[in-house]
Amino acid sequence: MEPPTQAELEAALCWDASDLVPRRPAMTAFRQRTRLHQARWREREGHPIGSQPYAPRPGVDPRPVGSRIPLAYGRDTGANFLTTASLEAVNARTAIVEREQSIDHQRLWADLLSSEALTFNLFGNLAADPSRADRLVHAWFADAPGHVEEVRFLHSPGRLESQWLNSLRQFDAAFVLLREDGSHGLVAVDVTYHERLKAETPKPENLWRNREVHERSAAFRPEAFDQVKGRSDLWSPWLEHLLLLSMLQHPGGAWTWGRYVTVHAADNVEMADRSVRYAGLLADATTFKSTTLEEVLGAGALPSPAVRALRDRYLQL
Repeated sequence: MEPPTQAELEAALCWDASDLVPRRPAMTAFRQRTRLHQARWREREGHPIGSQPYAPRPGVDPRPVGSRIPLAYGRDTGANFLTTASLEAVNARTAIVEREQSIDHQRLWADLLSSEALTFNLFGNLAADPSRADRLVHAWFADAPGHVEEVRFLHSPGRLESQWLNSLRQFDAAFVLLREDGSHGLVAVDVTYHERLKAETPKPENLWRNREVHERSAAFRPEAFDQVKGRSDLWSPWLEHLLLLSMLQHPGGAWTWGRYVTVHAADNVEMADRSVRYAGLLADATTFKSTTLEEVLGAGALPSPAVRALRDRYLQL
């Protein structure tokens, strides 16, 4: 599919140089199309245009941004969220504070490209109806034990605690299963939409704990640690996968089954490529799965009106 022209993007106040991905024209086109689509969705729904910065300060002339809504308007109306259940899930999550948590509230409420907002839009209805959440989990993993009793958002079992991963990593969504023996299982989910790859180096001072969980899991190929311990673009799925694995290794034994799932739009070629390359690091892929937003919507777990709204908002490019 052809990318929008610069004239189209500028007319919609969506021209953003950060959407340009060197030597990856398909990724550039995807990022530009998604930004323009969100601006057109906003206009069609009658929402006012947002700005950079999100909350204009006195004496600063804000720059209008077509893929945003005003922050105050977003907070007052919940316009970034597609269903009542999604908004209720946001309000429930933002009403509590997990230790050392970090949530970008401005992006959550006002940025139409926010993957955190997509997470609530995608799974909010499942949080309101655990039987639907259970249907999705068992569509992903037929052998999933027990049943889903809760869906958590932007969740970590404990940040900066060495009994877990000693890091600030969190899961976008987490499906908690109750097993017959009283222990719990967890499906931890990472959701991306407009994001592109970026290379980073995991904190060297935490390498000892990363190595400990990595090696104890026996999930990785012998060469994998050397490929991710330094600067790479696989750092994010590795650390989130390790966070899940640390829960399964915890001596308390509360978590006895777990899977880590990445969800991305099919046209996000960089995230699709990342998932393939990450899977290549695994000697035992039992605890890892990659899927697309399109496949989630086609799994039959979400109510039909929510599926239609999500397709219209995020996929009709």
